Amino acid sequence: MHSRSSISEAQSHKEIGEFWETNDLADQWDETRSAEFEVNLQSELTYYSVVSAKIQAFARKRGISPETLLNL
Repeated sequence: MHSRSSISEAQSHKEIGEFWETNDLADQWDETRSAEFEVNLQSELTYYSVVSAKIQAFARKRGISPETLLNL
């Protein structure tokens, strides 16, 4: 990662993870901005198919939809 995370000011994915392990998003909510994106769980690409299958299996075991799992 070449740029810092806007809230955590971290310079690596590891630092971002460490920051969010000890901080609550509610405390930084005013610093966030909206984002919209779609997740295609039916992708034909191999990598995405493997991830999609794992997400679907994990959700099925818990009796929830993949979309609900991702939202949680």
